[in-house]
Amino acid sequence: MRAVLCKHYGPPEELVLEEVPEPQVGPDDVLVDVAASALNFPDVLMIAGKYQTQPPLPFSPGGELAGTVSAVGANVTNFVAGDRVFGGIGHGGFAERAAVPQSSLRNMPDSMGFEQASAISTTYGTAYYALKQRATLKAQETLLVLGAAGGVGIAAVELGKALGARVIAAASCADKLAAAKAAGADELIDYSDGQFKDEVKALTDGRGADVIYDPVGGDFFDQCMRCINWYGRVLVIGFASGDIPKVPINLILLKSCQVVGVFYGAWSARWPEQNTANFAEILTLYEQGVIDPLIGRIFPLEDYAEAMRCLSGRRAIGKIVVNVQGPYDRPNHE
Repeated sequence: MRAVLCKHYGPPEELVLEEVPEPQVGPDDVLVDVAASALNFPDVLMIAGKYQTQPPLPFSPGGELAGTVSAVGANVTNFVAGDRVFGGIGHGGFAERAAVPQSSLRNMPDSMGFEQASAISTTYGTAYYALKQRATLKAQETLLVLGAAGGVGIAAVELGKALGARVIAAASCADKLAAAKAAGADELIDYSDGQFKDEVKALTDGRGADVIYDPVGGDFFDQCMRCINWYGRVLVIGFASGDIPKVPINLILLKSCQVVGVFYGAWSARWPEQNTANFAEILTLYEQGVIDPLIGRIFPLEDYAEAMRCLSGRRAIGKIVVNVQGPYDRPNHE
């Protein structure tokens, strides 16, 4: 079978696509014929050797997948051959087949296509955990979403609206803001000039946002701290800007606010039952048409390097998906 491999740390151009042995299926594993694999920022960090948890070399990137079960291990009770499944797997999605622990997979809704299914685990899992468990976002509160047109940003806009919040979406260009508006954002801020705190204050009568969802980091974090409301919660999602900011502790004191870490992968491993409950709610929202994962670009497996450059260059609107097995039918989601 074919797989994209990272044999040494470096840029996407130094990955290789080659024939590799079939994966070994353990007693608790499910063998998945991978149809699609979605990209996330950790994939870019992982191949550069900069992520907080690194798989041993060589490894295949691709932290999310969707596909069809072709075989199951002796202890597997949740899936049978032919099931359409999706899940977050950490790495290994850029391969034609993957052996995945059954605990990492879920059955796809009949109305969901492989592209969307591959793109939902990390982004919507992260956003829902952040807003529900970490921020305890309440109806009528104001939620500010940075990077609002990226995968985790779009998910936060949709889920914030589903939870009853007023959502302010911030992004760097008109096309990205249009995508956030289509996802349900109430107000839009163009921060292409690097500034947004004054606009947030103007939109909130000087109070600031109750919850700020920040996957960008860098210099933007200081502005988050200056436009957070009293008792507000600043959610640290990631550092897409490439810079890890320092926390101005004096502002935490002056605002009586919280800076809240969101490490979805570790939480979902520690509390899988809560994560399963979250996903039951996420999939219900999908079936109701409340959320609709946005796929911005689809690349064939052979164009893996360009797919990763699209993400790392922050050109993505919605999710970037790699089509692993070639053309396939995509159900319509009404």
